[in-house]
Amino acid sequence: MIHNQELYAFVFSAQLAQVAVDERAPRRLSDSKEDIERVSKKMPLDVLDIDLVNSAKKMSSVYTAIAAFENSARKFIQDRLIETIGADWWKKAVPKPIQESSEKRKIDEDQIRWHGTRGSSMIFYAQMGDLVSILRNNATAFENHIESIEWAQQIFKSLERSRNVIMHGGELSMNDIERVSMNIRDWIRQVGG
Repeated sequence: MIHNQELYAFVFSAQLAQVAVDERAPRRLSDSKEDIERVSKKMPLDVLDIDLVNSAKKMSSVYTAIAAFENSARKFIQDRLIETIGADWWKKAVPKPIQESSEKRKIDEDQIRWHGTRGSSMIFYAQMGDLVSILRNNATAFENHIESIEWAQQIFKSLERSRNVIMHGGELSMNDIERVSMNIRDWIRQVGG
């Protein structure tokens, strides 16, 4: 009987500890309009050079499209590999160098517990360029969706180039922006959203 009481006390203590941890954990933002506006209001745009702010604002829509594309491509790849290989797809289907560099990135980021994470799946720790290697390594899993891995590689390469320009403070030309749009639309028409 005392043994059961000790067990209950232990479980209750663990639940209280979990509640305390959850209350201290940073709250993930939703995709609601209110949270989007709240994030915008937190940024000190009023103290930055207005020309640089306006340039960055122009690129923010392009960045949004590329980031959404990149994460939808990750989800597409992951879903197809789970479907064809199973839950252990990461270990079975991803080339070892990509596994190792992704795991290193995750370990490095896990050291900074106060900061947000990339995602719950290891594929979010792979570089954008690594996604093509994963596709190539598992071409048969994607043959009903992607006729040519080289086509996918060109789309990823073009989008990654534009992504890198924006992420490092650059500004794309209208031709570059139209190319981003065309590449994303072509991908969605081919593989779905």
